[in-house]
Amino acid sequence: MTEERVGVYVCHCGSNISKTVAVADVAHWAEQQPHVEVARHYEFMCSSLGQELVQEDIQQKGLTRVVVAACSPHMHEKTFRAACQRAGLNQFLFEMVNIREMNAWATNDGESATRKAQYMIKGAIQRVIHHQPLELLPVPINSATLIIGGGIAGITAALELADAGHPVYLVEREPSIGGHMAQIDKTFPTLDCSACILTPRMFDAGNHRNITLMTHSEVLSVDGYIGNYTVNVRRKPRYIVEELCTGCGTCIEKCPGKALDEEFECGLGYRKAVYRPFPYAVPKYPVIDPESCIYFQRGKCKACQIVCPTNAIDFEQKEEIETLEVGSIILATGYDLFNARRIPQYGYGRLANVFTSMEFERLVNATGPTVGRIVLRDGVTEPKSVAIIHCVGSRDKNYHEYCSRVCCMYSLKFAHLVQERIPDAEVFNFYIDIRAAGKRYEEFYHRVLEEGMHAIRGRVAEVTDAARGPNEEGKLIVQVEDTLIGKQRRIAVDMVILSVGVEARHDSREVAQMFGLGCDFNGFFTERHPKLDPILTMSDGIFVAGACQGPMAIPETVAQGAAAAARVMSHIGQGTMMLEPVRATITSAQCSGCRICNNLCPYNAIIFHDDLRVSEVITALCHGCGACVSACPSAAITGAHFTKEQVMSQIEGILGDVQDPSIFDFAV
Repeated sequence: MTEERVGVYVCHCGSNISKTVAVADVAHWAEQQPHVEVARHYEFMCSSLGQELVQEDIQQKGLTRVVVAACSPHMHEKTFRAACQRAGLNQFLFEMVNIREMNAWATNDGESATRKAQYMIKGAIQRVIHHQPLELLPVPINSATLIIGGGIAGITAALELADAGHPVYLVEREPSIGGHMAQIDKTFPTLDCSACILTPRMFDAGNHRNITLMTHSEVLSVDGYIGNYTVNVRRKPRYIVEELCTGCGTCIEKCPGKALDEEFECGLGYRKAVYRPFPYAVPKYPVIDPESCIYFQRGKCKACQIVCPTNAIDFEQKEEIETLEVGSIILATGYDLFNARRIPQYGYGRLANVFTSMEFERLVNATGPTVGRIVLRDGVTEPKSVAIIHCVGSRDKNYHEYCSRVCCMYSLKFAHLVQERIPDAEVFNFYIDIRAAGKRYEEFYHRVLEEGMHAIRGRVAEVTDAARGPNEEGKLIVQVEDTLIGKQRRIAVDMVILSVGVEARHDSREVAQMFGLGCDFNGFFTERHPKLDPILTMSDGIFVAGACQGPMAIPETVAQGAAAAARVMSHIGQGTMMLEPVRATITSAQCSGCRICNNLCPYNAIIFHDDLRVSEVITALCHGCGACVSACPSAAITGAHFTKEQVMSQIEGILGDVQDPSIFDFAV
C-alpha cells in the first residue's frame, strides 16, 4: 500500500467549481494526504494542457494512481482514462470525483463546499489505492442492423446504412412505411409537397438490395449485447402472398366490405376491407383487415380471392415469428399526437366542426377524403372563418409542460393553406408565443402575417356553440383573453382547428423496458448525454433517432436518422468493439444456488447451471449495475472495479474523520 504514488488534480471548470469551492486550498490540502505524490489545480483539466499535466506527472514522477476532481464522470471520465493510457498507466487505475454537480452546483455555502470537496477527494484517494488493472473486453460486431420504425428517421437511417453496403432489417408495425409524414400535405416553411419528398425515399427503401422490409410486424423480444443481438419479430398476416401479388389493385376495387379509416384518414374517410393505407404505400401489396372483412366475419364472400389474377389471396395465412441476428439497433419509433378529447372545453368530439391538426392535414391533402377541398363535416360547405388554436396539450401544466416545437409552424402553414384555397376566408391564430426558431421560420411567419392572418395572443378558454346574437347563430364561439389589448373577446368562426402537441408513443415505456433503455417523465427515450451524445442510449449498441427521443421537426429528424446510421457504421468499421470490463463475476465455490441474482438481473445476464447448482454471469451481457452484488446472501458475487474493499475504503475516506456530517446535507 505504501508504495503507491497518487496524483490529485482539481479542476476550476472555469468558474463553475471555483466560484464556490476554494480550489487552490483543496489542492494544497490534498497534497498533505498519505500516498499523494503531487496535487495540482488547473482552470480546465479536460483541456489538452490539463491532460498533458497528468501525462507528464505520470511519466516524470512515476505516478501509479490518478484522481481527478472535476465534473460528472459521464462527461469526462473517458477523457482522463485516455490520458492515463497515453502515459502508460492502466486506465482503470484512475478515479474521478464529481465536485461540480454533486458539490459546487448544489450549494452557495463556499466553506461547506470546500470541506466537502476535501472529503470527497480523500475518499477517492483511499479507494484508488485498491484499484486493479483491468483490460477492455473485445466483442465482434455483426454488420447487420435492425431499425425499428419506418418513418422518415428510420427510412433515412436504413438508406444510409444500405448505401454503404451493410444489411438492414427495417421493421414497421403498420402495413406501409412512411409514418406521420405520409399523412401531411406540405412541409413548412418551404411548402414542399410532403409526398414528393418522401415517396422517392420510401421507394428506395422498399427496393434496396440491402434492406429487408418487414412491415405489419412487431418486435417481440431482444436478447444479447452490442455486436450480437438476437431479435424475435412477429410478422402479422396480410392474407396476401407477397411473392404472387403484383399490386394491381383489382381485389381492392371489387371488395364489397368497408370500414371507417381511423388510422390514416383520422376517421374522415372509409377504406375497403382489403386496402392499401394510401396510394403510394410501400410495399405496394394490400392487406386484409379481418375486422371488416365479410369472409372473416360471416364466412362468406371471398370476392377478392375470386377476382385476383395471380391467386395471391390466402385466407389461411398465419402470423410468423422470425429470428434476426444483428449487431446494432436503431429505435425510430416516432410519436403520438395528443388526444384533444382530454381538453373537453375545446369541444372536440362534441362540436362537429372542431378538427384536430392531423384531420385538417387530411382535408387539404390531394389524396385525402375530400381530394384537397377544405370543407366542414357536412362534406360540402366551405368555411368562411377559421380559428387555429395553438398549444393544445403542450405548454400546459395539466398535460405536457414542454413545447412540441412544431405546432406554431404548422399552424402558420394551415393559415396559409386556408387563405390560398379560400381567398375570402378569415383566419385567426390564437397563440401563447410564436416560436419560429428554425431556418427561414421567422420569414415564413411574416409572410403569413402579410397574407392577412389575424394573430391573437392569448390562451383560448373555451370553444362553444352557445350563440348570443344573430351573428353567432350556427357558428363556433372562441372565448379568449387578448393579452395584447387586455380584453376578453368572443370570436365567431365556422371551423376550429386544434393544433395538438406531440407526445411519446403510448407503449414507449414497454419498448424501453424491452431494450433496456430509460424514459424521461414524459415517456420519451433517454439518450446517453443530451448534448454530447444525443444518439446513443445507456445500452451500448442501441441508438435512438427522431421524435421518439423528443419533439422535433422533419429536418432534425432526418439529421438524427443519418447521425445514428453514421454511429452504427463507425462500429461496423471497427469490426470489434471494446467493452468496459466493469462486470460482475460469481465465485462458484461460494454460490449457494439460491438464484436470487437470476431474478434480479435487469439484463438477463445470469444463468443457472442445474447440474452444478450454481449461477454464472454471461460477461458480455452484464452492464455492471451491481444489483446482483448487493443482493447475494453468500457474498459470492464480485463487481469488478466496485469491490467491497474499494467501496468501503471510499466510504471510510469520506466519513472517517468528518466532525460535521451536515456538510453533506445538500448533496442529494
